[in-house]
Amino acid sequence: MNMPVKLQYFKNPKNRELTQADLDELARELDAIRQEVVDDIGEKDAKYIRRVYSAVRYSSLAGRALLFAGWFPPAWVLGTGLLSFSKIMENMELGHNVMHGQYDWMNDPKFNGPSYEWDIVGTADNWRQTHNYKHHTYTNIKGMDDDIGYGLVRLFPEQRWKPGFLLQPVYSIPFCLLFQWGVAIQNLEIGKVWFGRKSKAELKKEWMPLQKKISKQLFKDYVFFPLIAGPAALPVFTGNLVANGIRNMWTFSIIFCGHFTKDVEVFPKTVLQNESRGHWYMRQIRGSSNLTGSEAFHILTGHLSHQIEHHLYPDVPARRYRKMAPKVQAVCEKYGLNYNNASLVKQYGSVLKRIVKYAFPFTK
Repeated sequence: MNMPVKLQYFKNPKNRELTQADLDELARELDAIRQEVVDDIGEKDAKYIRRVYSAVRYSSLAGRALLFAGWFPPAWVLGTGLLSFSKIMENMELGHNVMHGQYDWMNDPKFNGPSYEWDIVGTADNWRQTHNYKHHTYTNIKGMDDDIGYGLVRLFPEQRWKPGFLLQPVYSIPFCLLFQWGVAIQNLEIGKVWFGRKSKAELKKEWMPLQKKISKQLFKDYVFFPLIAGPAALPVFTGNLVANGIRNMWTFSIIFCGHFTKDVEVFPKTVLQNESRGHWYMRQIRGSSNLTGSEAFHILTGHLSHQIEHHLYPDVPARRYRKMAPKVQAVCEKYGLNYNNASLVKQYGSVLKRIVKYAFPFTK
């Protein structure tokens, strides 16, 4: 049994309705914040991303070397920790931000957004399509942004309820642990094949590059490195397995806390009709949430702890979001827009409540 789709979309009472004149001024002020930063981008940003690249590279080398001595428990723990750190930083602070074109201006092949390939089973080309284009253009628009629940989880009353969602508090756990696999197959849109809206030939064509990437990643982590480790093959294998799991849990947590917290809204397709830049900015703010924390915490999140700023300025080097945030918050307060900002514990708690609540056919 499928429940009817909710027609009335939730509007957070913490946000006031803006006139077109308000929206035009909102756009002007947010554009000014962006331009101030763009005018200052230069060598210090280049040095920063090169340091990140070095940290990713050397922590990976050190972690893998320690895993070769993995029968000694402290070496295994430290090696797995360093490899986890490397994989998190590569995905969040390096890969994600580079693929947004934040460092294309450097003209360095290592930091070229259109050609960068990252260290997960999903292809970068698929990510650029589903995330850079679909998600950032149609943020939280139901039926257009595939990131809303990733086709697996009901997180908003506006999503159609199905009996299978009753199990989402359970299957969200393996989804978290295997998050890179969900990201990998997202662009395949397998459900369309089931319902006859996509041919098997199209699916096979899209599957081929993904299959190649999956094979490469599995061979690297679970065949090549254990094989060359000789007698340390088992600790190397388990170290890679745990490091990938830690990276998956971390990215799942940060991404869900940036998009699916208590006050976040989703929108109908009708918002796209004559949508102005001010409307687009407002939609990004109302569909995002931030996380508070230390500088180290923000770096580990790839600065996606500033999801509001990232949605407003996806092509600006993410290291700049921390200094942009107070100015963005001041603009939000000026125009009566809720600046959703709280600790990881609080935001993650609200995500878990959504997962449990909307497993049932609640409509508000």
